[in-house]
Amino acid sequence: MTLYYLDDFVPGQQFAGNSRIRIEADRVKTFASEFDPQPFHLDEGVAGASIFRGLAASGWHTAAVTMRLLVDSEFKPAGGIVGAGFDELRWPLPVRPGDELRVESEVLEVRSSQSRPEQGLVKLRTNTLNQNQEIVQISVGNLVVPRRPK
Repeated sequence: MTLYYLDDFVPGQQFAGNSRIRIEADRVKTFASEFDPQPFHLDEGVAGASIFRGLAASGWHTAAVTMRLLVDSEFKPAGGIVGAGFDELRWPLPVRPGDELRVESEVLEVRSSQSRPEQGLVKLRTNTLNQNQEIVQISVGNLVVPRRPK
């Protein structure tokens, strides 16, 4: 496994996901019952009459799955994936039971820290895609990454 330090990242660099996660209806409902208990995430009948026209995973469920897929991907910053916040988080399409999700990431920007010279920030766009290659989540996050030790 290759660990990447701040100096190893360049804008335009891409990282593929190494795994896929299939979304199951019972997991959609379990996650929703604990963290986002809205009827269109819990009940097929109610969901069918909602804007989603069927059971849909919570966006936060999609975000959690995305995090797991990112950890399992080729993107391996030294020190782990340490977030400093998001510039963008969107869910252009709902995630449905039976969907199989994967991620693709691209480095958008690399900045050294002025106040902490031993680290910097990597701005990373991560697209989460379903089995039809449709983007179901777009995130642009800022990650704290250490410089290579001297």
